[in-house]
Amino acid sequence: MAENKRPIVTGLCAFGMSGRMFQAPFLHAMDEFSLHAVVERHAKRVANTYPDIRSYDSVEAMLADPAIELVVVNTPNVDHFEHVRMALLAGKHVVVEKPFSVTSAQAAEMVELAARQDRKLVAFQNRRWDSDFLAVREVVEKGLLGQLIEAEFHYDRYEKNLSAKAHKEVDQLGTGVIYDLGPHLIDQAICLFGRPERVFAVLRTHRPGSVVNDYFDLTLLYGAFTVRLKSSLLALEPVPGFVVHGAEGSFLKSRADVQADMLDQGISPNVADWGREPVTEHGVLHTCVDGRDERRRFPSPAGHYQSFFAGVYRHVREGAPSPVALADTLLNVRIIEAALESSRTQAVVSLS
Repeated sequence: MAENKRPIVTGLCAFGMSGRMFQAPFLHAMDEFSLHAVVERHAKRVANTYPDIRSYDSVEAMLADPAIELVVVNTPNVDHFEHVRMALLAGKHVVVEKPFSVTSAQAAEMVELAARQDRKLVAFQNRRWDSDFLAVREVVEKGLLGQLIEAEFHYDRYEKNLSAKAHKEVDQLGTGVIYDLGPHLIDQAICLFGRPERVFAVLRTHRPGSVVNDYFDLTLLYGAFTVRLKSSLLALEPVPGFVVHGAEGSFLKSRADVQADMLDQGISPNVADWGREPVTEHGVLHTCVDGRDERRRFPSPAGHYQSFFAGVYRHVREGAPSPVALADTLLNVRIIEAALESSRTQAVVSLS
């Protein structure tokens, strides 16, 4: 790799599920990065997979390492603000897991500090590069459905038992499915449709013994176009992950991206056919244009989380635009706040 393409020396603030599955494999496999260190506060497991990298006992200790240029903040949600702040003040560029922060005031302060420190700050929104979402994006951007009428995105699971991670089951800002899966759905809506005018939301708690929301129905109002984002932890039978209706047709798509499963199996993102979902999961495109009715399977592009990391590299090294604009990130946090307010007041909340 040429000198002007030197890898970015990177550290992870944690080596839990997110670090192990969604960050370390790419930082290790891609020439643009050098995975240098992780923080492991308790059990030391990273050496089993990456024997040549360092393991620190604390975020503070890792941030003191002068070799590290970029830090991935993937600690519990309530710690994002403080760890991003610490990393920026230590002179590091930062990628921060979703949710970016738990309040828009924190988010704005993080962005302002990054600007003062002349460091790059990027939200980790890898699911912009899921195969299923890429198919939806292609249909929408090509205008295959005509004037859009409504869209409904689901991200459901069946997890009746409470999380073994106690911090996820505490009733406070930053917990619940609105902060866990909500940022993914909201980002995908922002990515496709931009800023809504108003927000209406219903948040509920259904699991036995739970004190955090495990269901939301979030409506984004865009003039005459409506987007519904839904998530439940008690959805045993799957429904289409994406439904989009337009004046000239409909598109239905399952949530079928395979990258998480491949990563969980320890498959390297460098393998051939990475992120290629089964043909049986391709979406259904049904259109009626000029009286011609056509219903067919619509192939999905391969998912490629590598594109997020490649975008981070170009942003840091070459000054290219961020793969996830900070304006989108700030809007995401504001929509979560609006959803909480709407559910509490049972009113539509304006984003103006």
